Amino acid sequence: MLLVLDVGNTQTVLGVYEDSELRVSWRISTDIRKSSDEYWVVLRSLFREADLDTHAIDGVCISIVVPPLQGVIEEVCDRYFKTVPVIVEPGIKTGLSILYDNPREVGADRIVNSVAGIQLYGCPLIIVDFGTATTFDAVSEKAQYLGGAIFPGIGISAEALFQRTAKLPRVELVAPKSVIGKDTVASIKSGVIFGYAELVDGMVRRIRKEMEGIPKVLATGGHADIIAHHSEEIEIVDPLLTLVGLRILYEKNRC
Repeated sequence: MLLVLDVGNTQTVLGVYEDSELRVSWRISTDIRKSSDEYWVVLRSLFREADLDTHAIDGVCISIVVPPLQGVIEEVCDRYFKTVPVIVEPGIKTGLSILYDNPREVGADRIVNSVAGIQLYGCPLIIVDFGTATTFDAVSEKAQYLGGAIFPGIGISAEALFQRTAKLPRVELVAPKSVIGKDTVASIKSGVIFGYAELVDGMVRRIRKEMEGIPKVLATGGHADIIAHHSEEIEIVDPLLTLVGLRILYEKNRC
C-alpha cells in the first residue's frame, strides 16, 4: 500500500492507496514543533482507527511546503515505515513542462495539483487551491504549467480582520442569508464569503483572457466547497486532488 502526505502550512492531508483505490484519507494540523516520534504516534493511531496495518505500507510520496518538517517526515519514513519516500521536488519526473521563470520556485503542491488535474480532467485548466494561501494555477492545452497567482487564504483574511480591528468579532466561515448584512456578524460573513467568491471569479476571468482555449475551472483545498457554492466560474470541486497527484507522481518516480 502507498501512503501519501500533502504537508501544508496549516493542515496536512494524508491518504492510503491500495493500487489505485483510495482506502482512507485524513486531515490533521501541521505542527512544526512535533518530533518524528510524535508524528508516528498520530499516524499509528489513525491507522488503528481505520483498521489498517502500518507494516503494509511499502511506499510513501510526500509534497511539503514547510521545509523544517521535511527531515522530520523523512525520519518517520525511515524509522517506522522502513522506506525512502518519493518527495516532490525539483528533478522528479512530472510529465509537466514548467514555464515559470525559475521552476524551482513553484510550490510542490501546485505541481501535484496540475499533474492530477491533467490526468483527471484534461487541459487547459485553471486550478484554484483554497489552502493557507489561495493559489491560482494555469495549465495550457499542451500540458504546460504557465504560472498563476497567490492570494492570502480565506482563513488568513478573516483572522486578519479580527486581529487588526478592536470591535469586530471572529466569525464562522458560513455564508449569511443575504449579501446585505443586518448585523455585524452577518456583514463580516457577507464580505468574507461573497467578497472572496467575487475575487475568485474575477481572477479566473482575468487568467482565462491570457490563455488559449477554454479552460475548465477546478477547485480543491479545505475551503473549496464553501466558495464554489457561491462562485459563478468554478465548475468542478475535487477536495482530494492533491492525493491523486501524489499517487500519480509516485508511480512515475518509484525505483
